[in-house]
Amino acid sequence: MNKLKYCCTKALPSTWKSASWLLKLMIPISLAVTLLQHYGVLEWIAGYLHPVFVHLGLPGASAVAFISGASAGTYAGIAAMMSMPLTMRQATILAIMIALCHALPMECAVNRKTGSSFWEMAVLRIAMAFVCAFVLNLILPEAAESYIYLGAAADSSIGEVMSTWVVSQLKMSLMVFLIIYVLMIIQRLIEAYSLLRPLSEFFAPMMRVFGLPRQSAYMWLVGNVLGISYGSAVMLELEEKGIISRDDANDVNFHLIMNHSLLEDTIVFGATGISALLLVATRVSFAIVLVWSRRGINKLRRA
Repeated sequence: MNKLKYCCTKALPSTWKSASWLLKLMIPISLAVTLLQHYGVLEWIAGYLHPVFVHLGLPGASAVAFISGASAGTYAGIAAMMSMPLTMRQATILAIMIALCHALPMECAVNRKTGSSFWEMAVLRIAMAFVCAFVLNLILPEAAESYIYLGAAADSSIGEVMSTWVVSQLKMSLMVFLIIYVLMIIQRLIEAYSLLRPLSEFFAPMMRVFGLPRQSAYMWLVGNVLGISYGSAVMLELEEKGIISRDDANDVNFHLIMNHSLLEDTIVFGATGISALLLVATRVSFAIVLVWSRRGINKLRRA
């Protein structure tokens, strides 16, 4: 109980710092999307992009949320998603795309440090996001249930739009703070009880299913619990010690670009109503397919 109290207390300052930084990013994006929607700009964008996005089960305007998430991160994508009317089915497909492509410039730069190509990682993640969306559009049942929409009604005046937006930002800010606080507590509990090593040993047998070396389990776990930046730092250390080869490290990179920050992304999207099971299953499945496909292609090349 003392450790739990300590972790809850220590999580508050870092939560405030992280939440403040994220909200400085999310609130302007939400405001921009709200105004673009009110003045018909999103409808204009949708007209041009609808022929592409219709094959993904999405309206053309959803490209704004996808681009926000890909460039600035998951929370920016969610801020845009909640500022436009979407069905739960559409939000689920869009969430998968953002989960695969969030913070693309920064994370591809991190991948480059471990020997992977920046552009190969970027192009592959964008391509896989569209492939995943296309497949989900084929298999997900139709549903009319609405996703969280914090905007005003379509026929509202600009005054009503802005007052609704202010209230929505208060709700969103509270939600972000609570999510970040829970994540910070979990991370500190993992550190306090030194759980990463024993957990990585528990997951080590699964690496064979993923097409990864057993010794990559620790780095895989760090990447999924703490994110791709931490995972790549661990990968560099393993490479320097000769525990994992550059080829094996690349295989892990290919897995992590599909399936990283799994704890945070699942909690964040799950808190907004997206199916956690579907999110995890899709990302893990496509990561397995990608790594085994790459291993098969490399084997054919050597032969």
